Amino acid sequence: MTHPTDLLFSKEHEWTTGIHGEVSVGISAFALEQVGDVVYIELPEVGDEHQAGNSFGSIESTKTVSDLYMPVTGEIIAVNTDIQSDPASLHDDPYGQGWLIKVRVTDPHKNTDELMDYQKYEEFISSDSTPSH
Repeated sequence: MTHPTDLLFSKEHEWTTGIHGEVSVGISAFALEQVGDVVYIELPEVGDEHQAGNSFGSIESTKTVSDLYMPVTGEIIAVNTDIQSDPASLHDDPYGQGWLIKVRVTDPHKNTDELMDYQKYEEFISSDSTPSH
């Protein structure tokens, strides 16, 4: 798997394609490895608004059920229904076709100062390998 050098990651292991405009949001490959086989995913409705740091859905695996957290503040403009129909496919391409939601960012500076580039995220997961998922 190629390393996603153009993404930003949260400490809760979600990623975003940026903090301005319309962005995609997903869950990191590291978190997916930790949760195991994904059997169900609950995602918000188009039009819902969420604050960075708040839960926007949940992911259920054979091991656990975990909340998904917004890395940015904004309005949901698209939901990946393919992932909802086949949640196990998240493991195939978590940084591409495995996006969960698309968001129109409404406050690019709200709680985004903790987002990390891939190198810093790698350091973070190396030092604290217990994900919140």
